[in-house]
Amino acid sequence: MTPIEVLQKHWGYDSFRPLQLEIIESVLSGHDTLGLLPTGGGKSLTFQVPAMMLPGVTLVVTPLISLMKDQVDNLLDRGIRAVHFHSGLTRREVDLALTRCRLGKAKLAYVSPERLQNENFIAELRSLPISLIVVDEAHCISQWGYDFRPSYLKIARLRELAGENVPVLALTASATPDVTKDIMRSLQFKEERIFAKSFSRDNLSYVVRYADFKDAMLLKVLRSTAGCSIIYVRSRKRTREIAEMLMREGISSDFYHAGLSPEDKNEKQNRWKADEVRVMVATNAFGMGIDKPDVRLVVHYDLPSSLEEYYQEAGRAGRDGKEAYAVVIASKYDKSTLSRRVADSFPDKDFIRHVYELAGNFLDVAVGEGYGQVYEFNFTLFCHTFNLPPVPTQSALILLTRSGYIEYVEETTSRSRLMVIMKKNELYSLDLDTDTEEVFQYVLRNYTGLFADYVYINEVMIAQSLRLSSETVYQSLLYLTRLHAIHYIPRKTTPYIIYTTSRELPKYLIIPLEVYERQRERMERRIDAMKNFAFGMEGCRVNTMLRYFGETPECECGKCDLCRAKKRANMQATNRIDDTTLTESILYLASQPGGRTVDHIIAQISAPSDTVIAKIRQLLDARILNFDAGKLTKQP
Repeated sequence: MTPIEVLQKHWGYDSFRPLQLEIIESVLSGHDTLGLLPTGGGKSLTFQVPAMMLPGVTLVVTPLISLMKDQVDNLLDRGIRAVHFHSGLTRREVDLALTRCRLGKAKLAYVSPERLQNENFIAELRSLPISLIVVDEAHCISQWGYDFRPSYLKIARLRELAGENVPVLALTASATPDVTKDIMRSLQFKEERIFAKSFSRDNLSYVVRYADFKDAMLLKVLRSTAGCSIIYVRSRKRTREIAEMLMREGISSDFYHAGLSPEDKNEKQNRWKADEVRVMVATNAFGMGIDKPDVRLVVHYDLPSSLEEYYQEAGRAGRDGKEAYAVVIASKYDKSTLSRRVADSFPDKDFIRHVYELAGNFLDVAVGEGYGQVYEFNFTLFCHTFNLPPVPTQSALILLTRSGYIEYVEETTSRSRLMVIMKKNELYSLDLDTDTEEVFQYVLRNYTGLFADYVYINEVMIAQSLRLSSETVYQSLLYLTRLHAIHYIPRKTTPYIIYTTSRELPKYLIIPLEVYERQRERMERRIDAMKNFAFGMEGCRVNTMLRYFGETPECECGKCDLCRAKKRANMQATNRIDDTTLTESILYLASQPGGRTVDHIIAQISAPSDTVIAKIRQLLDARILNFDAGKLTKQP
């Protein structure tokens, strides 16, 4: 089958988007390939289509665990077999997924980067027939990037175990020229083969509005536009507060952040996708992998720390190619807020060492122990136990990760799932109480594929359907697990820490220059670029962004707020008349029988209204004009 035939068969599309086919053909020809496609450009199809055409398994490395699950579910809905691997899975789940890959029952295998730290898992991968290695969010491999992750550096090892003839496809939505070069160097590209779509979006207007009281400006923006909208903020608490404020003002809205349960997330996403809710107020956890083409407005209530982040989030507007707006609401306080993020992201090195020591104590890991072990890590309890400030503490854990001492995986919420492990003929011999029998029968009747794989379940829905308490359902499923009838994995929200070296004494910790000082300098430059974009008052906002991403713009966009202001100024300059002519024109009109209204005179004269009004006032003060009964007349 050809790529277009695969596309039509599994996705129902008649044609590819720009550059998709070129990237696919490059990969199928065995070339290492770097694809720079903006948000909404269809990156996933550039590896999913080849995966259906190549023998063996396509290995996809992605840091977005929640997105990984969604993509696997979406592929399964299309009849495409896929599995995923991350540290939140049980050993049984990992073994089952590996077996599927070996037997040719999975075409795509999604892998989180921290799994590549596990030597046993790497050894298991050697037995898989890998045909293509895909690195999604490839900017994470570059130390020049805004979201560098040390675990990504292990990806190069995949080339060794897969064989030199297996091509690598690296994908990202935003990368500067330095990051682009670093990606290809880190992934050991045999040749430079880059397919890049311009960062310019012709249908998207970038606008900055300034307001110290942002709620009033937000309401004005929403009331002056129509259609589906996203509002980005940086605080979970603020998502709820703003959504509630909008509801009080009669604007349909909801809120979304990473701390919600999977059921709540799905319900909110589905209502928004179905246009039951117009506005979603969210942290940057919202939008990844959500393919809603008709978003007409994206508002940044809080400024992101880099143009890379801003571009990706703003780019979720107007994916259908129709007119859309990306609006920043900025205040005079935002500059200092951005600057403070540098200090929050790079706390004092002694504080970093202190956090490392306390984390070891909290997890009960002895000095010299812990190497390769995964520990569940309750971040909120950790900060509360040791009275630590959350923001710099989280930054310290990220810097310890970049320094190679741990792998801190931030909050991931896993859905409840189960698999029937007892043979069908053995189920009849189970002696169960009434409630457990009801729960088990409900599960067997309403969920398919339970005997072959883990299936996601919803305990609340089961409880409501059976008129039982959620606790009763939970205990029944645990009891069935103890009987070895099923393997039940309850839902949990689990940040975790993996020790990538044995625990050290704090005095021996070295925070490298590249991780601390140089990364701090890079963050300062990114924040300066964000400030320049948001607060610059000259030129064109789109061109400011394009130059940051290494493009040389040929002309101004003509659509951003700066370009529109320039157009208005030019029109006023074109329509401007000299003072003498303006005076004569006003006096001529006012001398007509019965006089003329101010509005009539403004409409008849080709000059800005405020200029005409100022001249009228001047003539009234000089008693050359008279104003009576709403009309201007010339004094005799």
